[in-house]
Amino acid sequence: MQAIEIRKNRFIGAGHPAYIIAEIGINHNGSLDLAKQLISEAAKAGCDAVKFQKRTPELCVPKDQWEKQRDTPWGRMSYIDYKRKTEFSQAEYTAIDDYCRALGIDWFASCWDEPSVDFMEQFAPVLYKMASASLTDKPLLDRVRATGRPLMLSTGMSTMDEIHQAVKWVGLDKLMIAHSTSSYPCPPAELNLRMVPVLQGMFPATPIGYSGHETGLATTVAAVALGAAFVERHFTLDRAMWGSDHAASVEPGGMAKLVRDIRDVEEGLGDGVKRVYDSELEPRARLRRELTPNQE
Repeated sequence: MQAIEIRKNRFIGAGHPAYIIAEIGINHNGSLDLAKQLISEAAKAGCDAVKFQKRTPELCVPKDQWEKQRDTPWGRMSYIDYKRKTEFSQAEYTAIDDYCRALGIDWFASCWDEPSVDFMEQFAPVLYKMASASLTDKPLLDRVRATGRPLMLSTGMSTMDEIHQAVKWVGLDKLMIAHSTSSYPCPPAELNLRMVPVLQGMFPATPIGYSGHETGLATTVAAVALGAAFVERHFTLDRAMWGSDHAASVEPGGMAKLVRDIRDVEEGLGDGVKRVYDSELEPRARLRRELTPNQE
């Protein structure tokens, strides 16, 4: 497996700690203040990056859904107006860019349409994430690839044929692949974490990661133990907040524990070379019986 440089002195892949992403997505509920609180908490937890979602609602919402009414925190409104309210403006993303730089945490977005890719380019993101729903969207894949930036491809709701086709379209250069199951929240029986080593076997030079939608933490740690080079979890201040992704998200205390446990597992995995540590010498001398040559 190769390592991909996403910025100076930070790589994703072989020989480097797992890159941990707190996906804010649309859990900011259209509030810049809430987004800044989430960024701050992700930085405190030790995450490497936060991720947003960027859409052009008029291109991403099917027209037959535009006028459907929906109860929201801003009152009852059409679905298209609700989607517009959850999109940040250029000024708000500029504030997010400044805030992340000040805190020393990476940020990027999954873009759901081509104009959103063009919009994000002004911020020179460290990489692009392609949502599972966009894995078969060749025009969008082409637009992202034209930027020349690293691409993280999520594979939820996709068949192996669709994954191979997407990889054929985008090529292996600066590519990372995330195993994922697109259920919210995802039951343990459908996580299928053994797909991490399966994908490693299929794409041996490509960093393989995990994008989780479960409610617990242990299975994400297990994904790292299985070799995931990066992990992503949805992130919220409170799972009881209004919005579709909050229930399957991790709160700040849980994210700090997740980062700590992942780093402990990485350290604990060691190098596979058997040795006697200095800390074992005293109990070794105290606990082992002295055998005579005839007893050996």
